[in-house]
Amino acid sequence: MSLEVPQDRKRHVSEAREDQMDAQEAMALLDHICKLDIYSDPKSHRLTSIICTLGPASRSDSVLTDLVKSGMNIARLNFSHGTHEYHAETIASVRKVVNALKKSVAIALDTKGPEIRLGLLKGGGSAEVELKRGNRVTLTTDASMKESGTADRVYIDYKNIVKVVDIGGTIYVDDGLISLIVKEKGSDYLTCEIDNGGMLGSRKGVNLPHADVDLPAVSEQDRRDLLFGVDQNVDMVFASFIRKADDVKEVRGILGEKGKDILIVSKIENHEGMRNFDEILDASDGIMVARGDLGIEIPAEKVFLAQKMMVGRCNRAGKPVICATQMLDSMISNPRPTRAEGSDVANAVLDGVDCIMLSGETAKGKYPVQSVQMMHNISREAEAAMFHRLVFDEIKRGSTGDRDMMRAVAVAAISATFELNAGAIVCLTKTGRTAQILSNFRPRAGILTVTRNARVARQIHLWRGCFPLYYDKPVIEPWEEDAEARVQWALTRGKEMGFLKVGTPVVIVQGFRPGPFATNTIRILQTP
Repeated sequence: MSLEVPQDRKRHVSEAREDQMDAQEAMALLDHICKLDIYSDPKSHRLTSIICTLGPASRSDSVLTDLVKSGMNIARLNFSHGTHEYHAETIASVRKVVNALKKSVAIALDTKGPEIRLGLLKGGGSAEVELKRGNRVTLTTDASMKESGTADRVYIDYKNIVKVVDIGGTIYVDDGLISLIVKEKGSDYLTCEIDNGGMLGSRKGVNLPHADVDLPAVSEQDRRDLLFGVDQNVDMVFASFIRKADDVKEVRGILGEKGKDILIVSKIENHEGMRNFDEILDASDGIMVARGDLGIEIPAEKVFLAQKMMVGRCNRAGKPVICATQMLDSMISNPRPTRAEGSDVANAVLDGVDCIMLSGETAKGKYPVQSVQMMHNISREAEAAMFHRLVFDEIKRGSTGDRDMMRAVAVAAISATFELNAGAIVCLTKTGRTAQILSNFRPRAGILTVTRNARVARQIHLWRGCFPLYYDKPVIEPWEEDAEARVQWALTRGKEMGFLKVGTPVVIVQGFRPGPFATNTIRILQTP
């Protein structure tokens, strides 16, 4: 949307070049920043994918249709809530809507993961007690207290808590709203001083920062949920509370042969996950910076450091990365975000994330569609403001991927897009690997990803800048004619989508023979 300005500034607006091109032509980062112009309109398409959590506010066909039209790329199902029947209905609704719209939208299963909770209070699930600062409360693993908690004594369901939390350690309850300091330990209890009080309800969650929690990575409920996801043919799993590479391997083992093509995105949510980040990254298909629990486990002032480190290492390794939690949180209740939230979304994009995620905003908020539209608009502005050539050079020098033929082709193709100011890259791919490698180098041009594999078309949304074009036409013989037919179809679709106009340069990336791992050819065309 263009910025409305007073009449005396219309001349300035008319002279502003689209997509921050003055800044893109700068020779250094400071010069680039100085040339950013609020009157420059971004391109219409968005490179960063948007993940929407589905819930009561967004399950209906009408809202799902509006979400897809507004830019939802991946639908997230949170298995901390809801039954399998509930989620099966949601999956069926998503597929019905995207098929009607002829779109490729991925479905992600977000596991509940290992968690620690307090027991019920006297009075049942709706009961509350007040914990006052300076008073003491005992957390006990005595099962007789499961349903009879009080302000003085309450059950906790983690049997080994007395082994992993030391005297002087901190315990957070209810997303950190209540904090306790351990003062005394017994065989089945911890007596704590209330450091920060508040109203305590039944079954509230507990966080143990600095403690190496020995809960299993995959609970029995998670196992059932993962097998349900395999049966439902989900595209990816967001695995909660991953602490080490073996946790990822356990998830992959449960998915089994039938679920071998499901991508695993590991959520980093605690100190142990941070310490073992490199081995988790190596074992995973992608990473989620899950700032909710992470922001309780580590100091709030350290969260941005964790985010930047994880995004940087994912960019260097060529793995997709998601930024999540409270990105537009105020839009749960309000039609516009705070200025700080807008900057948070933009800075995540500038940091180099592949995807940004909405949680309560779309699951339970009053303005789910407006939240997606706002995230779409902020992302476009931030992408235009990126110093793409500098980012490309730095990733090229610092990437840890194999220096093979496909990487060399990708580097050459993206260099050509900068020289020509190309409108798009057309990529013919079977497995999605060529598009993924192109995405790793963060081109300004969109990657029109032509594939006959419907799952690849959905999953490619996890990589920045990839726009899936699912090609379902019959194969033509010989192969060369089939490849050319796909290229010409992609050029037509590129014009329809607004990437290309007649005469716009476009870079084609493909192989010289059918099959995977054959990409070795670049062509440069003018759009017919």
